Amino acid sequence: MPNRSAGNDYERILLTLRLALASHVGRPLPAFDIALRRYWDHQHPNESLEEYLNRGGLADRFGKALPQQVQSVLADVAQALLLPGTVGTAVGALTGALTTALRERRQTVRALAACDRLADLLDAEPDTNSLSYYPHLLAFELDRLPAAQAVVPVVMLDTFEDTGTRTHRDLERLVQRLVWLMPNALFIVTGRGRLQWGDTGLEGQLDYTGPVAWPGLAGQAVPGPRSAGTPAGSGRQVLIGDFAPEDCTDYLARRLTFEGRPLISAELREAIAQQSHGLPLYLDLAAHRFLELHRTGRTPSAGDFGTDFPALVTRTLADLTPDERHVLRAVSLLDAFDLPLATAAAGLPHLSAAARMVERPFVRQDAFALWPYHLHALIRSTLRTADDATDDRWTDTDWQQAASRALAALGAQWQAAPGLDRRLLVGCLRQGLALARDHRLDLDWLTPAAWAYVDDYVWEPVTLPARDGGEEGIATAADALAELLSALARRQHEHRSTTVSRLTEVLDSDLLPAELADLALYYRSKAYRDLGQAEESRDGMRRVADGGGRLAPDAARGLAHLSRVAGDFPAALATARTLGWDGRGNRVLGDIHFAHGDMAQATAAFTTARTDAERHSNRGEQAIAQANLALTYSFTDPSRADDEISLAEHLLAGLDQRATALTVQVAALARQAGTLTTLDGARALRTEIHAAGITAAQATLELALVFHHAVTGEQDKAQAAIARLTELTRTGDYKYCVDVARHMADLRMSEPSTVSWLDGSDAVRARWRNLVQARRDQLIAQA
Repeated sequence: MPNRSAGNDYERILLTLRLALASHVGRPLPAFDIALRRYWDHQHPNESLEEYLNRGGLADRFGKALPQQVQSVLADVAQALLLPGTVGTAVGALTGALTTALRERRQTVRALAACDRLADLLDAEPDTNSLSYYPHLLAFELDRLPAAQAVVPVVMLDTFEDTGTRTHRDLERLVQRLVWLMPNALFIVTGRGRLQWGDTGLEGQLDYTGPVAWPGLAGQAVPGPRSAGTPAGSGRQVLIGDFAPEDCTDYLARRLTFEGRPLISAELREAIAQQSHGLPLYLDLAAHRFLELHRTGRTPSAGDFGTDFPALVTRTLADLTPDERHVLRAVSLLDAFDLPLATAAAGLPHLSAAARMVERPFVRQDAFALWPYHLHALIRSTLRTADDATDDRWTDTDWQQAASRALAALGAQWQAAPGLDRRLLVGCLRQGLALARDHRLDLDWLTPAAWAYVDDYVWEPVTLPARDGGEEGIATAADALAELLSALARRQHEHRSTTVSRLTEVLDSDLLPAELADLALYYRSKAYRDLGQAEESRDGMRRVADGGGRLAPDAARGLAHLSRVAGDFPAALATARTLGWDGRGNRVLGDIHFAHGDMAQATAAFTTARTDAERHSNRGEQAIAQANLALTYSFTDPSRADDEISLAEHLLAGLDQRATALTVQVAALARQAGTLTTLDGARALRTEIHAAGITAAQATLELALVFHHAVTGEQDKAQAAIARLTELTRTGDYKYCVDVARHMADLRMSEPSTVSWLDGSDAVRARWRNLVQARRDQLIAQA
């Protein structure tokens, strides 16, 4: 029967503890020893305690002191009670007399009378249930030991998962009473499962449950590596998680020694510790491997420990149910997961197996993460790469099917999310792309997810983990899409020439479907435009626009920008009027009016563009329109510009838009035109823009500087800025900026202008000269 089996196991646990104390303390523990002898004679009438200890090997391990100490206690109590006869054959009579004496509080047994529960326990039926409360007597005796003999027992309960199952907790219930009733002992409980005593859901299965009973266990995840000096927790229970690096090396130094010195060299200890990720099981296996190699006469090296141990798989899976093993293998495909995702990846119809599996100590939890659970790094890599010798190991087809299920589940989570959740979108993209790449799966929902990622102009990094085996290059459609999205995000931090190279590699792979190839082509064309390579940009934009795909309106906007860049403003205006919201037509109109110095119309256009973006919940486009609006006000109204710049910076917070951020910095510089005391900020900004390779930002910066020098009347400095502009626009692009600069500085054109203005050069000249004069008048009024 389970109860009987549990009782036998518990009996051995308690005897082992008492035997260890007998040899260490060297004196009887009367209250416990009397109760133990009564229990033993009742439960084992045909076998003495001494015979049992000899037969079970416990006497050889701990010595024969315990039977002698028990007999001594019985003799002392019999003498104190003045009982006649042989004590060894009259334990029942002795305990009965002792109980009476205790209840009458006789002076002859005053030492034992201090133990309040002794009489009750001696009165109770001497069965397993009573035995489970005897640790109270043991704790009482330990508390009474003289200072010279005082001890704190350290009790190791290893492989605690062997105490039973989640539905049969008979032995665990008894062991829990042992721990509860001995607060003056240190219990170290180790095993592959989390100790659940702090869970309120176990009420009724165990005696003491919940956070009040076990404050050190309730709601406490297995901790990660500790740093040196980390204070210990306040609870009596301490969960052991990963070892810190110093703990790993210390363990390896002590694990194998020869003549008092570590057998494993310091360098090798460091290498093994790094490979272990702090996992104690790995360190143990590494020590065994070192010993095996050392015995062959070969000196082990770091390379001998660079691979995972297959035994990690076997020992990790050992006590999991088949469904739990199924879930564990499935989630090893994922960086992080929740219960529905784990269950879907495993292909199971219920969450219970995943719920049980996440309680294991190799599952880490972060309540604030997008998905709260992730596997210990070493366990995960081992499950995916080591030889699996278990009976229910997965075939390649099983892994492929699990990857397909995981990819589909990620897509379902993203598509089911209410509203626009960028965090979930990027998380699903990262995990989904890795799955599709590693298992050569179709892109499926990753294609619309990529469009959703691009539409908002936010540009969070979508960096994938290295492929198993360290292979590089674009080999699958998922590789190509991952590189495409990475290039678009990284262009905010790289020179545009690097963006062109990366997108060219994506296009040359010919692995993307046509609509995503258009995405790469369009952004490569934008990068060409930023580099001042108008013809290459125009060719790509035209191909995208002529294709009539999703990016056709954006490509039309690109062509309008190229017309403006070339100084063909009538063509740019004609195209801008056809663009609408999809082509960001109002923003294009704002750029055209700004170039003409018509700040009233530019302000109106950029304001409308920002309102349109807000209505469509596109924060990235809002930031772009707002940055341009701030730049416009920087030339007309410095006070208002302060507020507009602040709003632009607010909208940019959390976004990654380098060109837009540079526009805001130029706006801050232009706002100070006429009052700048140093140009150090402008020089630093010029260096930053040059590193980004964005010609438009360089041209706008020089215009802002010309504006400042024109206001202050520093003609020589204005001409130096115009010279830089002339050099920058020698290819013909942004030539209109030279005209604008000369108008502000009140300089005549050195040669006829090639710019096709909407209302003639004289009108443009008058507007820009008026802006310079207005700023001078403002400064005079403030002086």
